[in-house]
Order: sequence, then C-alpha cells, then structure tokens
Amino acid sequence: MITRLLPHPLLTLALWAMWLLLNNTLAMGHVVLGLILAILIPWFSQRFWPERICIHQPLTLLRFIGIVMWDILVANITVARWVMGPNDKLQPAWLSIPLDIQSPLGISLLANTISLTPGTVSCDLSADQRSLLVHALHVEDRSAAIAEMKRRYEQPLMEVFRSC
Repeated sequence: MITRLLPHPLLTLALWAMWLLLNNTLAMGHVVLGLILAILIPWFSQRFWPERICIHQPLTLLRFIGIVMWDILVANITVARWVMGPNDKLQPAWLSIPLDIQSPLGISLLANTISLTPGTVSCDLSADQRSLLVHALHVEDRSAAIAEMKRRYEQPLMEVFRSC
C-alpha cells in the first residue's frame, strides 16, 4: 500500500526538503503544499523510472555529498585564480573516463557531479555506457585526473547504488 502511494519515498522526502529550503519558510501552507507536490510528482512520474532505486550504505552517500560540496568550494576558488591569472598556463584536456558503474542513476549522478564541480564538464556518454567524455579546464596528468574522479566520485556511487 505504502509503495503505491509513495513509489519513491526518498525522492518524496528530498523534494519536500528542497521545497521548504527554496521557500525558506516553515509556514503551514508551504509545508502542506510542498508535501502534496512531493507526493504527486513521483507518483505521476513513476512510469518513467526504468529501475527501482535502492540506496545501500546511506552513510557513504552522506560522505559523498560532503566530499562533493567540499570539492565544489575548493574548485570555485581554484578556477577563480586560474581565470584571474595568466591563461597561458592552463592546460585544458579531454578525458575519456572508463566507467565501472552500471546503474543508470549512478552514471547520471556521476556525470552531474563532474559537471557541478567548476573546471570540469561531462560532455558525452558512449553508446555502450562504458565511458564518459569529460572536458577539464586544467589537467597536468591525465591518468591521475581520471583516477581521482573514479576514486572520489565513481567508487562511492557504485557502493551506494548497487542493484536492488
């Protein structure tokens, strides 16, 4: 019964929290409207979700979120220094990251995480979903940059989003 009403309970909670944070109020009208929207959006969109989402190791997910937030903060400062300084020292590069992660949601979160971090952007996913093309603003060592993205982002996502 509960799965019919809330097909994606974590998404419902996330949507409700985002609604309240974006509105910056706990007024009863916003709490109720946010809850209604948070229930209806996943309910109406459930047929578009190709897979069931299971989160294994929620503490790893929280640690991953913390790492991403930290990386975004540090990358903002670093990219600002690069842009404000002499541009002739920048070494932009295209990186093809081989993917070990197989979950479509995990791949999507990985690509979005890379794009959220200033100085990098995910550009293309191969047809077989085995590699991700990324453009980086400054890369001194390609293999080290790829290994770092796999270690910091892909590995935790693989632990969290294993198949149900």
